[in-house]
This record gives sequence, C-alpha cells and structure tokens, in this order.
Amino acid sequence: MFMNMETSLACSSPAATATLFAASFFSLSALPRVSTYRRSTSAAHLAFTTLMKLPDDYLDETLVPHLGTTSPINDHPPLPRRRQHPFVTSLLLNQAMISSCLADDSLLAVSTRLLRRATVALPEALVGSPPRGKPRGARAPKTADPTDGFKAVSLDESNFELQRPYDETSGSRYSFDGTVRKLWVLSSDKPHTRQSHTSPRTEIRMTGYDYNTGVWQFEGYGYVPSGTSGVSIMQVFGGGETATTLMLHVIDGALHYYDRQIVEDNIYNRWFKLNVVHDVEASMLTVFIDGKEKLHVSGRGGESHYFKFGVYAQNHDSSFMESRWKGVRILKKD
Repeated sequence: MFMNMETSLACSSPAATATLFAASFFSLSALPRVSTYRRSTSAAHLAFTTLMKLPDDYLDETLVPHLGTTSPINDHPPLPRRRQHPFVTSLLLNQAMISSCLADDSLLAVSTRLLRRATVALPEALVGSPPRGKPRGARAPKTADPTDGFKAVSLDESNFELQRPYDETSGSRYSFDGTVRKLWVLSSDKPHTRQSHTSPRTEIRMTGYDYNTGVWQFEGYGYVPSGTSGVSIMQVFGGGETATTLMLHVIDGALHYYDRQIVEDNIYNRWFKLNVVHDVEASMLTVFIDGKEKLHVSGRGGESHYFKFGVYAQNHDSSFMESRWKGVRILKKD
C-alpha cells in the first residue's frame, strides 16, 4: 500500500501530497488491530518521504507558523535547514526507529506527540487555509459552564484524605495554607502503605462521596511546575479490568489521557481550571480545561468510583514530582 502511495506522491502537487499523507495517517490510526507503534512508524515512513519532496518555503513560511511550536529534542545532532523543524524532527525520529527496529517508548511518545499535532496543521497549511478564524470543518470547543445543572456537595477537611509514602510525615510531602494544597513526591519514595506494591504517591483521596450511579463532577484549579513528568495528577478511581476509569498524566509539559492522546499542551507553570464529568449510566467521561471541552471518552466499568488528585508516579517519572491545587469541589447533577 505504501509503495503505491509513494509512487503517486512523486507526481502530486503539495496540496494533494498533504491530503494523501493526512488520510493515510488517520486511516491507520482507526485500525484497532494495528499496534500504536506500527501505526505511528508506517504513517511516518510515508510522511517522511513526502515531506522531503516539499520546497523549503512551504516549511519556513506556511507550515511552521501553523504549528506554533519548537522541538523538545535538544540532543539531536545539527540538521540541514529543512530538517530543523519540529515536524521534520518527529519524522526523522520515527524513521530512525523503522530503520533500527527499536521500539523505544519514550522516543515514540515524543515523536508521536509532534506527529499528531503536525498532522492537524499540515493539510490546511499547504492548501492555503486562512491562518485566522475557525478552521474549515472543525468543531468549536464547547465553552458553556460545565457545572450548569450540577449542585456542589458539602465538603470539609475530613473529606480530604491524604495518602503519602508510609515512612514520611505529612508535612514532608504535603502543605496546605488554607487556600493552596501542595503535594510532592520523590521517585525513590516508598508506597503509601507497607503492603502496597504501587509506585510512590502523595495524593488526596476524596472521601464521603463514593458513587456507583448518577452524574458526578470533579472541579479544581491545578498547577504543575516545570520538570514534573511521568506522573498522574488526577484520577477517577474504579474500573472493571483496571484500577481506574480515568487518569490524567503529565508528560513533558502536556496533560495526557493516561499515556495516550494529549488533552492540553503547555501545562507547566500556570493555573488551569479542570472539570471532569463522569456519567456512570452512560459510561462516559468528559474533561474540560478552562471551561473548554478537551476530551470525551468511554469509561472502563467498575462498581464504585471516587476522585483523587495530587502526584502518583507513572512510567518514566521525574525524580521530583509536584502539583498544587485550590478550589476543589465535588458536584452532582440535579
């Protein structure tokens, strides 16, 4: 399939080339029986050969302004001019994995992240879509107040149960000044109980409002300092075959759904408003950032659920992890 596409690309216009690339990537992404690694590298192989045929001015004057980002790959050797852009860097990384057959998870996460972002920008950038205004065919983010129709439950300090490394005092991993809750943990810390075999964490487990029916919502203002990575900062606990039905991870400055798609980029060093709505009967979860809908996914079953926030180490965790929270509420739909 890819050999035929590459042959046709040699005679294509830049716009047609971009369209074929985008179509191939998204069609591959929709195949459930093709692994993430194979989807990413196969699409990247086609995109790599495609992009190397495009003139430099498309990269410099059209594509890069639409991407609006810089590459996080700082240790890559110097590259020729057209290979200095984040999109090209991600393709080169994927191409290297194809050639060497190395499925490095951390490398794949970075390159796939850039590839996904660039896939959105490339087709319209080359076709000549206006840089301002709503992209054609795009659905505008929902900006209605996600708490409309919900009622906040009553909370006091007894509802905020701290979980921390079992050999540390609360003050060594947690502080609360009456407004901001600051939680931090080290990758070398012990679990929260002697019997646990889980990763280090300092989390608040919301108590008193476990639920198994209805529509519930978590609301809070979060802050993640730069350097914190490979960590869950919020979760909806309780799943069928998994412990949770939703987790939000911070990976290299972006908020992810587990370690998968990006929910919100550039999350470091700023306060953001997080709303997570869980409709139990419909088995659906919706995530809002600063009032805009950013994620709508199916749940993972489970007989009982509750909310947690803080820092809980995941894959490729940084040595020090921290998040801060204020204005935390739990709401229930009337």
